[in-house]
Amino acid sequence: MNTYLECIPCFFRQALFAARAATRDERQMKQVLDKVSALVPGIPLDSPPPETARWIYSVVREVTGVADPFRAHKEESIQKALSLYGMCKSAVDHSEDPLRTAVRMAIAGNAIDLGANPDLDLEGEMRNILRGDLPENPYQAFKRSLEGTRTLLYLGDNAGETVFDRILIEVMGKDTVYAVRDVPIINDVTVEDALKSGLGGVARIVSSGCDAPGTILRRCSEEFLSLFASADLIVSKGQGNFESLSGEDAPIFFLLRVKCPVIAGHLGAQNGDMILKNGRERQISSSV
Repeated sequence: MNTYLECIPCFFRQALFAARAATRDERQMKQVLDKVSALVPGIPLDSPPPETARWIYSVVREVTGVADPFRAHKEESIQKALSLYGMCKSAVDHSEDPLRTAVRMAIAGNAIDLGANPDLDLEGEMRNILRGDLPENPYQAFKRSLEGTRTLLYLGDNAGETVFDRILIEVMGKDTVYAVRDVPIINDVTVEDALKSGLGGVARIVSSGCDAPGTILRRCSEEFLSLFASADLIVSKGQGNFESLSGEDAPIFFLLRVKCPVIAGHLGAQNGDMILKNGRERQISSSV
């Protein structure tokens, strides 16, 4: 997916949000915005937004000296999600179709996104999702693909939703590798966050090697690229992974919540929609 002009003001909003999380010094915040302004002429519109976002957050780190400004937010999200794990796991286990319910919960968890939705009511979101549903054709395609899968690569997105990824991985019951960001960026999941979420008990956790809030293959490690090429099925969570992988010819299913008008327009969807998209077929979405 290419960068849209509407993404550029969003980069500034994210830069200021991250700077405020890292420092109380308004002079440093202004310096962050000044440096981001200098980047604008060089922003390539033919690259995915996560490519530019990696520049933005490197500026925040450089100016403030804070490597992980959202660490406390991530820990709070993980603890809140863990407090809901029992309720959500029980709802999955007692549902008519545990896989369908687990997929819905994993998508609902994708609403935990400080870059797009910093004021999320997580418990309300999870309860609300039980009243929604999934588009039927992509779900049946996903279910069929899963039946023939031996090795599954799961691309994580935000810390906190990792707990609901864990539930889906438990239900799928496949040999799973869970890929995370190489360094802290926004509230995206790192190895440390994945372990705190309990994912180490259900999957092998690896870094993608990418320092962007997405999966930009040319910036990933050789280990990850080998896993990506050999996986029978790839589950890709979140907007950043969709933005960076939507053009790839691979056995990918994208799971995400639509959280911005650019993604909504690109997918022919609406903000808040649950998306389960077969990467090799046309999009069908469903509103919650």
